[in-house]
Amino acid sequence: MKVSPLGDRILIKRIDEVEQVSGGIIIPDTAKEKPQQADVVAVGPGRRTDDGEVVALDVKPGQRILIGKYAGNEIEIDGEELVIVNEGDVLGILE
Repeated sequence: MKVSPLGDRILIKRIDEVEQVSGGIIIPDTAKEKPQQADVVAVGPGRRTDDGEVVALDVKPGQRILIGKYAGNEIEIDGEELVIVNEGDVLGILE
């Protein structure tokens, strides 16, 4: 299934950070922090101004971005966990 975000929304896949366990301590999934890095899967056409013009987004598919810990709405498509965020939730682009 293919998803195309609307407006200034961005479809991303969170990047799981490598879990380091020292001393045999097991951290349950509920206690782990959500990753703040993500890969951009798809972007919407952009936001509309009051004049009706479309302003393109600054991010492009394939880029790696920083987002807030609890930003966006989580969805599952074909068994893959993805997140839809607004452009305003993007903190920066990693290069």
